[in-house]
Amino acid sequence: MTRAQADALIEAIPWDWMKDACACALATGMRAAEILTVRFNQVDLSRRLAWVSAADAKSGRARAVPLNDEAVAIVERRKRTHPSLVFTRNGRPQPQIDPKMFGRACARAGIEDLRFHDLRHTWASWHVQAGTPLFVLKELGGWETLEMVKKYAHLNPEHLAAYAGAVTFWAQPAPEAKTPPARVALNA
Repeated sequence: MTRAQADALIEAIPWDWMKDACACALATGMRAAEILTVRFNQVDLSRRLAWVSAADAKSGRARAVPLNDEAVAIVERRKRTHPSLVFTRNGRPQPQIDPKMFGRACARAGIEDLRFHDLRHTWASWHVQAGTPLFVLKELGGWETLEMVKKYAHLNPEHLAAYAGAVTFWAQPAPEAKTPPARVALNA
């Protein structure tokens, strides 16, 4: 998904809670279950972190999720909607992102064959294309292995072009011949 498509999707969503949930997924890479269960007492805006509890993490391990400026703004905006849960619909907890509601928003945005979970794939791909090392992305996304990171980060090979010239053979200058320094007479 391109950034223009992501913008179009967010614009096409008429429900504020779902706009914010989708924007949060694109900003943090959090899974739907993690987004829908996060509570305000699991967010520290001064440290710009949210915590996913072990019970809500797919891996069964708790993890910290760093929040960028966009994610912080989303959490700030959501403070007025519920006393404890960050993401609710009309003040009611949501067990999942409704695929029909999400599908209708995708159709309005002209996007085909997209599921909410694909926003996590998009987030990972954007990170790799921006130069985030895979080991860092592994921790950010809470993945167990680098193989899982590679599965999620669908790459456009154009971002690799900048690295293609890092190693050359014929274009490298030939090493200069080194001559030993002249001997200096010690008994002068």
